[in-house]
Amino acid sequence: MRRKPVPPAPDALDRLWDAHRAVPLIPGSEDDCCGRVATRLDVTPDEGRDWLVFCQSLGLAREVSRGFERVRDDPDQDDLRRAFEENVFGAREVLDALNDEPMSADAVFEAFAPTVPNWERHRDPEGWESRWRDRVARLLDWAVLFDAAARTSDGYVAVEHSA
Repeated sequence: MRRKPVPPAPDALDRLWDAHRAVPLIPGSEDDCCGRVATRLDVTPDEGRDWLVFCQSLGLAREVSRGFERVRDDPDQDDLRRAFEENVFGAREVLDALNDEPMSADAVFEAFAPTVPNWERHRDPEGWESRWRDRVARLLDWAVLFDAAARTSDGYVAVEHSA
């Protein structure tokens, strides 16, 4: 399942590892886990939930019958990139929009916009576009951190990886 939450990308992956370490090894309730992540990262509880779900998308946390628990695996950059592309809603589409020529975040959004679900557009006809522009910018920043894209002075480009 592809999940939507995408927290703001940090400057380095250290913040992701801080979020990962905040998820308990012994399962805790969703509220407890969100609270732990929020406290560790000094963010709101809602932002803590976004980080928890994002960690789940990347295979760093999993939901079990008693709540959430930290996954003890030690994924490398390639594992994180693949999980990002496969499990985060919009990541694949944003990366598919990129090519060898640098593209601005706005140009990537324009290519991505047709994939925004209709219910999102109807839910907030006046605000969906700015929310999804922000989401595309976040996805691009995470793609750079995971080495799926590169940022140049002229925009973003795809980074090719062998299968």
